[in-house]
Amino acid sequence: MSAPSAQDEPVDAPEGSPPHQYLAAENVVAAMAHTGRRRLERLGVLRIVLLGILAGGFITAGAAFSVLLVTGIEAPGLKALLAGLGFSTGFFFVILSDAVLFTEANVVLPAVLLHRDGRIGRVARFWALAWVGNLAGALLFGSAIVWAQGFGPDFAAELGKFVDKKMAYAEAGTAVAWLRAVASGVLANWLVGMAAFFSVMGRTIVGKYVPVFLAVSLFVAANLQHSPANMGYFALANALGTGPGWAQALAWNILPAGLGNMLGGFALVAWPFWFVHRSAPAEA
Repeated sequence: MSAPSAQDEPVDAPEGSPPHQYLAAENVVAAMAHTGRRRLERLGVLRIVLLGILAGGFITAGAAFSVLLVTGIEAPGLKALLAGLGFSTGFFFVILSDAVLFTEANVVLPAVLLHRDGRIGRVARFWALAWVGNLAGALLFGSAIVWAQGFGPDFAAELGKFVDKKMAYAEAGTAVAWLRAVASGVLANWLVGMAAFFSVMGRTIVGKYVPVFLAVSLFVAANLQHSPANMGYFALANALGTGPGWAQALAWNILPAGLGNMLGGFALVAWPFWFVHRSAPAEA
């Protein structure tokens, strides 16, 4: 991202005052569009898929960390907080490494289109390859983690609780339940999208991490459905032989959650902030 401009400073700041410790909100969507356009121009198919695989691995490691942290914990509030801490680790690794995560792209790519900085075909390709890469990364790293570590029954039992919550829609087995999974995905990417938004605002590592941790912890505690996150949990569970199988996981969680994630990133993050902060048309 380019150096802060004069418009980042407070309008009423006295002369000689220190600069903001964060990028002004009115400039964030434009910064996302600039970054997204550069990635569209510089990354070919192989690079997008590879960065997607790495992001899927980071998210799966975060999922494993969240399960490890809460194993043996009974207090609900502490359990939710530790799960959020564990999972936010994987998401923050994605942010710092510039890996390609489907749910982050759900905010960045609409920002690119809203600023007319990219062709729809190229954006759609990036979106699809990010999702495929994330799934491949979850499968690869989930299997590797389980094979290498040989987690015991306590880990498997705790992971099963996570998976059972995510498969509640399949247990209902109705069209309304499927639509509720989509709606949960919308809300999840509202929060994950805001985590990406806040990560762009921050100018220091700590300044980026604190709001990311808060936003991600909130969606984890609420059990909102985040497609790449759930890929990680299902990859671990299926590698352990305790998961629902990929057909059920895709049909009742990952795909409807992914659709909701796309809608939430655009409708609740990229578009509102673009609309509010876009340049006003010249008055007659």
